[in-house]
Amino acid sequence: MKTNRSVLLGMSGGTDSSVAALLLQEAGYDVTGVTFRFYEKDGCTEYLDDARDLCNRLSIPHIISDQRERFKTTIIDYFIREYMAGRTPVPCTLCNNYLKWPLLQQLADKMGIYHLSTGHYVQRQNIDGYWYISNGEDRDKDQSFFLWGLQQDILERMILPLGGLTKLRVRQIAQERGFLKAAQKKDSIGVCFCPMDYRTFLRNNVSAAAIQKGEFVDEKGNFIAHHEGFPFYTIGQRRGLGVVLNQAVFVKEIVPAENKVVLSPLKSLERTEMYLKEWNIVNHSLLLGKDDVIVKIRYRKQANRCTVTLLPDNTLHVQLHEPLTSIAAGQAAAFYRDNIVLGGGIIMDR
Repeated sequence: MKTNRSVLLGMSGGTDSSVAALLLQEAGYDVTGVTFRFYEKDGCTEYLDDARDLCNRLSIPHIISDQRERFKTTIIDYFIREYMAGRTPVPCTLCNNYLKWPLLQQLADKMGIYHLSTGHYVQRQNIDGYWYISNGEDRDKDQSFFLWGLQQDILERMILPLGGLTKLRVRQIAQERGFLKAAQKKDSIGVCFCPMDYRTFLRNNVSAAAIQKGEFVDEKGNFIAHHEGFPFYTIGQRRGLGVVLNQAVFVKEIVPAENKVVLSPLKSLERTEMYLKEWNIVNHSLLLGKDDVIVKIRYRKQANRCTVTLLPDNTLHVQLHEPLTSIAAGQAAAFYRDNIVLGGGIIMDR
């Protein structure tokens, strides 16, 4: 598709995408807003009205795309499967890389719109002809960790109006332009379909027989106490175990077939390597075999140096330069250098 001044903006009805619409229009872009219906807690559709109202005030077209069934099969069903298999899912990563941005691209292609945009707090850079996601200016809101799987055909068309702004400044912009409701909206917390407690969500969405009381055991298999069901625990967890011992213990392993959860001291969780599947690398020459790559398995406040190699079975081997705890199958790992996202993948059972 030939480049043009048109842009399709994903609009959730919240502060960030609303301000993105304002900034894009002020920059001279021909903006069309689209709101995807992914999940509606208790049937609430106020977000649709908020996005539509803002588009009306800006005199820009607004589209609603109902993707609830696709979201259920791609994200929610996956989320349940992973926990029921004893793994730790990453729904926001999958949603961004395999659903939200590809849907934007598909719809834009049908409409002859070149640029794709959202209210993400990330930036992008071109290095030697390759497009990369890079950190947003606001490190507390930076969302680069979730976008390692985007392909070049999407990256080259992205416009990211909020990448160089802080959340405080974004709220100020909404206030200054007279969009008071958008300025005052609360930030979303956690996963959109279970923002507070995934355990309650699991109970409500699997059969009662699927989650049963089981056993906490030590590393030698000795019984410690009973637990509420293995899907309610994640690798590295310390709080909420309901176990009182003379030392701090953490979840080291989950054994779904036996409904057992292994507890151990933190030292026993240390690992010096991991393996990734479903990976994406922007430019192999900047990542593979290098010793100055940073890997993150957490959204914030965690970074470790590593060396990455591609194995004959097409998995990535990540050799950590220092031991790392709480590595869990199903989690995402993202690779960085100088705030540039080099790629990432999903941690495997190994």
